[in-house]
Amino acid sequence: MKRPQLRAMLFCLIIFSCSTAYSQGIHLGLTTSMNATYVLDQGLSKDPRYNSTATYKWAPIGFNFGVDVGRKFGLSLESIMARQGQIYQIIDAAEKVKGERKIDIKTIQLPLLMKFMSGGNAGARANFNLGPQLNLLTDAVESVQAQAGTYEIPAGVDFTSIQSEFPGAVNNGNGTYTLANNVPTREVLSKKANDFKNTEFAIAAAFGLDIDLSRHLYLTTQVRANYTLTDMRNGDVIEQIKNGDGGNIFGQRASLNVGMQLGLHYTLGKTRSFKFKE
Repeated sequence: MKRPQLRAMLFCLIIFSCSTAYSQGIHLGLTTSMNATYVLDQGLSKDPRYNSTATYKWAPIGFNFGVDVGRKFGLSLESIMARQGQIYQIIDAAEKVKGERKIDIKTIQLPLLMKFMSGGNAGARANFNLGPQLNLLTDAVESVQAQAGTYEIPAGVDFTSIQSEFPGAVNNGNGTYTLANNVPTREVLSKKANDFKNTEFAIAAAFGLDIDLSRHLYLTTQVRANYTLTDMRNGDVIEQIKNGDGGNIFGQRASLNVGMQLGLHYTLGKTRSFKFKE
């Protein structure tokens, strides 16, 4: 982890720790979510051979610990087992789908969120959350599989780089190349090969409702999003891409997750609406 990222996380943790001394409520919870994930790659988006598709990933479980410093402000720290990635369809010269490039990443997400709440005593209250997020990479694989066919050669890409990625490719001399045989699925990048960073820094945001269920339980429903601020690949891999034959095509990469999260929380004190009724 880079020093600015580490300092930011330590600063937020200090604020979180200090706030517990002045908290009006402490709560613990479990969450689950479904996310639409997008890997934003400048090079793949410009390459006529690739077409991005909607990709949905499930984050089956997350843990939440939070403190309400006042009626309108709180802090929460979460640990979420999450998956993210993207499937790019491989398109031939006739614009038919002939395979896919798949990016599959597993992380433990650690968002530290400032929570801004409405101050009413109703059983359902709105909230908005914003803060930094640290992603700890547990596994990552980028794989390619292509069928036999004729494909465009992207502008600025030397044919030797295509041959290294798709063995057996033949240059047709007219801006296209041909694969005579199917190319089986193979890994082009992986965490095992140290092609990905172990950590990523992101910004997370969410808005939704807190819904009181009983004296000590409440439900949260939120629309959430997080955006990575750093390229998930290692610097050596990026330099190899930039300095290689495909340098004019492949550029920086980021990721965006947008989805719906549900959570069930237990508060050590009473939930607000039940406290108000009593």
